[in-house]
Amino acid sequence: MNLLHALILGIVEGITEFLPISSTGHLILTAQVLGLKQSEFIKSFEITIQLGAILAVVFLYWKQLFLNLEAFKRLTVAFIPTAILGFVYYKIIKKFLFAGDMIVLWSLFLGGIFLIFFEWRHKEKEGALEDLSRLSYGKAALIGVFQSIAMVPGVSRSAATIVGGLILGMKRKTVVEFSFLLAVPTMLAATGFDLLKNTSSFGQTQFIFLAAGFVTSFTVAILSIQCFLHFVKKHSLILFGVYRIVLALLFWFVI
Repeated sequence: MNLLHALILGIVEGITEFLPISSTGHLILTAQVLGLKQSEFIKSFEITIQLGAILAVVFLYWKQLFLNLEAFKRLTVAFIPTAILGFVYYKIIKKFLFAGDMIVLWSLFLGGIFLIFFEWRHKEKEGALEDLSRLSYGKAALIGVFQSIAMVPGVSRSAATIVGGLILGMKRKTVVEFSFLLAVPTMLAATGFDLLKNTSSFGQTQFIFLAAGFVTSFTVAILSIQCFLHFVKKHSLILFGVYRIVLALLFWFVI
């Protein structure tokens, strides 16, 4: 890896983290295009720079995170399922699911088909939940279970939580913002756990690459969040489903 690689991956992460297209999947595929093998450092890099994008949420939504106690309590409940499953299956996830691109491509492809089908069938009901402080703890926990599916690279944490929230009767804008907020404890835990296990093996140059990717993803993610919120107010997720399918086919048959 060099500095240019770190910047490119940071841009990809910043754009894709909050879109329903899987940032982890895109990082793995981008690394493949750049000729970067999935070494232990690259795997840790791909996890760590996601924290940069997540801090963009803290920057934009600090009031909801720190001043809205009811929303904070529901985020805590939603985080618990992913925390437990992530801790239990950490080694399996990192060793096997991050090992190649086939899992990513199949997840992108099948997830794209599911998104299109779901959006064709889903109709937002009148009275859909708009206030996060009124979300039941049971539904918050279920959204956390949906999020845990995204431990499989290519599934998309954003897509899993948004679809889960829509199924449970939340307004589209509300569940998108909840997905943003839920990313904060999730990725803080994932990044902290990974760095705790692997920091001692990183050299000074590698820390520079981490810092470059981190800052880049943070900056780009601020713009990405605002653009995505504007988009979902007027459009469904079908376009992202089509994109996922096209990307998978492109890597299967062209790249």
